[in-house]
Amino acid sequence: MSRLGDRLRSLGRPKPSDASSGFVTGLFSIPEGMAYASIAGFNPVAGLYAGVVPAIVGSLTSRTVLMVTTLTSAIALTSQSVLSDAGLDAKNAGNIATLTIMAGVVMLLMAVLRLGAVMSFVSNAVMTGFSTGIALQIITGVLKDATGYKPQGHNRLHQLGDWLGHLGQWQLAATLVAAATVAVWALSRLVRRLEAVALLIAMVAASVAVAVLGTDVELVRDIAHIPAALPGFSAPDLSAVPDLLGGAVAVALVGLAQAAGIGPSVPNPDGSRSSVNGDFAAQGLANVAGGLFQSLPSGGSLSRTGVAVSAGARTRWAGIFSGVLLAIIVLLCGSLAEHIPMPVIGGLILVVGGELIWGKRHDIILVLRTSWMSAGAMILTFLATTQLPLQQAIILGAVLSLLLYCAQAARRARLVALTRDPESGDWHTGRPPESLPPGRVTVLYYDGVSFFAEMNRIEAMLPRPDEAHGAVLILVMRGVPDVPSSSVVKVLRRYIHSLNAHGDRLILAGAEPGLVRLLTATGLDRDLGPGGIIPAEGAILAPLKRAVTEGESWIAQRAK
Repeated sequence: MSRLGDRLRSLGRPKPSDASSGFVTGLFSIPEGMAYASIAGFNPVAGLYAGVVPAIVGSLTSRTVLMVTTLTSAIALTSQSVLSDAGLDAKNAGNIATLTIMAGVVMLLMAVLRLGAVMSFVSNAVMTGFSTGIALQIITGVLKDATGYKPQGHNRLHQLGDWLGHLGQWQLAATLVAAATVAVWALSRLVRRLEAVALLIAMVAASVAVAVLGTDVELVRDIAHIPAALPGFSAPDLSAVPDLLGGAVAVALVGLAQAAGIGPSVPNPDGSRSSVNGDFAAQGLANVAGGLFQSLPSGGSLSRTGVAVSAGARTRWAGIFSGVLLAIIVLLCGSLAEHIPMPVIGGLILVVGGELIWGKRHDIILVLRTSWMSAGAMILTFLATTQLPLQQAIILGAVLSLLLYCAQAARRARLVALTRDPESGDWHTGRPPESLPPGRVTVLYYDGVSFFAEMNRIEAMLPRPDEAHGAVLILVMRGVPDVPSSSVVKVLRRYIHSLNAHGDRLILAGAEPGLVRLLTATGLDRDLGPGGIIPAEGAILAPLKRAVTEGESWIAQRAK
């Protein structure tokens, strides 16, 4: 009990603006949560409940104070794809609970293993392609709700083309309601104070207008009954665990990748530092708890967090209030939500999808201007997201990110010549010589990430020893933790032997402890000879000075 009290005291006092922000965010969760669940083929009620327990638990434990944990479009679509690929019913409560809890366990495991740094390896190009593809999936997923015509096609691009090609089959009433909803949203955004709740205003105004005019369109109650009750206990189906192992990892990665960008975008008002691993743990706990109470998988929602911040959130109480107040709204007014027209939700989600694409326009242009490799990765990820099951697109994106990282690291690797000014003693950079000058010390600095995937490029830059005699090459390797390839050891040994055969010598300066251990274990320390490895020290230039002294002394002894 004392720990619970300490935890509650650490939350601080809620601000009045936190209560109002929580109310607005909770109301916003009604159309957005229902719509996201609906476009992925889930019961819209599960989308509502994803804004209750996960939001409360996530806000209580998150290291990013204002982050709201709930259902997102990408998580909803990924979850549906995972269940479909496993041959499981997406509306079975046991299957949903199992997937949600398993995704939470994966998130917790990643937090324990401190794998938050992994997210930094997901390239901006891949994330841009993935996010844009998800936005297109959102749009195509509600075209039937917005216009009454269900597009046909084996992928999202084909469906979009089919929908545009059958304009005459759109239902007039549904199309007008969706268009009116978008128009009210656009007008509401013109008023600065209403900008944060423009979607909510559009939903209420359009729904009331449909009810007053008696417009014949599909309502939420035609596809789902919303009970005026709090989310009840939902037991997981343990028999589905083997079928969902890989899918749970995919859902977890989508949720974590989306949330990883919230911390830098929404700094903590109290000045405390965010922690990706801490947020991983918070989302894991939110999913484990939410899975037991009829929630779909959840993660940090940038859109819902943005609503909370715009509405005045100042502490983590805003997210807690959003879950509590949403539960109260559903309990007292759940039946009213059944009267929301589906074209209204369709129009709102068209807005959400369109804003996501529009918001990515600068990233898309940046990637296109960066390099052809980045542009290709973005386009390939976009196409995969629109044509493959999302869990496969995620794996492809991860592989592309790794390949991009390796390729860019290899291209960046180089050797830089360092020459010392005899008067000032300063070191200057230059191009490495093609061959070693005889009887002199040559210093080269290795500028790269590690020797893996770079050695072919580096070997071609090493000076030829065939014209030298009595020369010393100092290779400064500060910052290289180890050499993760036996082929690299072979290349170094081959070059050392070539130098020795011509009466020359190699000295490695600034070697980190891990690299020293590896060089010793592979016998390269014996090939280099005494003084051939100068370990890294506190002072940056100290190993280089020691190496130069060692090299000059060696040359002087040979000259005698």
